[in-house]
Amino acid sequence: MADTDPDELERRIARTRAELAQTVDAIADRVSPKRVAERTVADVKSRAGHFVASVGDALGVTPRPVEYGDDQERVWEEERPELGPLLIGVGAVLVVGAAIVLWRRRRKRL
Repeated sequence: MADTDPDELERRIARTRAELAQTVDAIADRVSPKRVAERTVADVKSRAGHFVASVGDALGVTPRPVEYGDDQERVWEEERPELGPLLIGVGAVLVVGAAIVLWRRRRKRL
């Protein structure tokens, strides 16, 4: 008789509806363009951080402990070399490389 009790059936239906609504909301939240964009931005930031760290390791720019004060507290400080000239050099190489590729393409067409 408990299976056919109308009040119990209504409670089960209400519970199932609530669970279904939560599931639908979770799916909608997961596939919403805003959430997808947020996850993508977080992923890109994470990858960029790893890339910058690996470039820093390759250039010898790594955090190192430095002692300050009387209590010999250790604080992490990064060595920051001048990256301006390096970036200008990389940019110049890219521009010259692109110019050479474009020049060769034009030359082949003629």
